[in-house]
Amino acid sequence: MMKRTYLFAWLVLVSIPLALMHEVSTAAEDPEVTRTRQHVEMLDVLYKTAIVLITDKYVTDPSIFSGASAAKAIFDTMNEHGYHEVRLVGLTDTLISPGLNKPKDAFEEQAKQKLLSGESTHEEVVTLEGKRYLRKATAVPVVMERCVMCHANFKGNEGAIGTLVYTVPLIE
Repeated sequence: MMKRTYLFAWLVLVSIPLALMHEVSTAAEDPEVTRTRQHVEMLDVLYKTAIVLITDKYVTDPSIFSGASAAKAIFDTMNEHGYHEVRLVGLTDTLISPGLNKPKDAFEEQAKQKLLSGESTHEEVVTLEGKRYLRKATAVPVVMERCVMCHANFKGNEGAIGTLVYTVPLIE
């Protein structure tokens, strides 16, 4: 009888945290957040592919309009049309435009620390002026030799040197 009591107590002690974890896990899987996360992942592939293709096909010397500059122009257009905000943020101490490219808030600072420590993304859901948004930061590594044509200080760097930081309204 004593073994059953201990077994029951052990099951209760294990079950309560598991039930609470399931409740938290279920709450974290908000369908709006899931949809928006998938949307941001699609945008991330699109933008990064565009930057790489522009750099690979058209940037032959540092004086040519870069893939990153083209991407920033696209980001500005998306923001002007009210779709979402995307920022290219530098994660190193050497920034081309420090006034524009350094982390500007606590989320971006936290993302910088996480991405530099090896994580590939960082995200949180925030409420701004009564509307919910997904903020997500994704790592930008050096992916080809042409990147270091303009950014020689990153030659041999295998980690994140920058991040795309998204602020996207949750998709209902």
